[in-house]
Amino acid sequence: MSELSRRRALTATAALAATAGIPAGTARAASAASAAHQHGSPDVFDEVYRGRRIQGRAAAGGGHHHGGGYAVFVDGMELHVMRNADGSWISVVSHYDPVPTPRAAARAAVDELQGAALLPFSAG
Repeated sequence: MSELSRRRALTATAALAATAGIPAGTARAASAASAAHQHGSPDVFDEVYRGRRIQGRAAAGGGHHHGGGYAVFVDGMELHVMRNADGSWISVVSHYDPVPTPRAAARAAVDELQGAALLPFSAG
């Protein structure tokens, strides 16, 4: 059996929700959560790397995040990360050097910063 695409999963969930009388927005949220679980959400991490505290966890709300609902922090300051179509991750600090995980993106940012503070990033 072929792999279930996100579009087909959303369509099926919406159709089931319609027959069950569940609002479509609720069905979409449930389907998105299911799709994220199927694709394997990144692990939560909190560690000290080269003297800097790096953290990664699910992002509340999503907002402007391109990291698939995942937030990364260096010394408490958010590091803007983005997941590429191939599953690799990049950050605003090491944009042209994709890495396999958000933890690796945080470590690459610390390496690139060479002790400098991470400044706030405005995506807009």
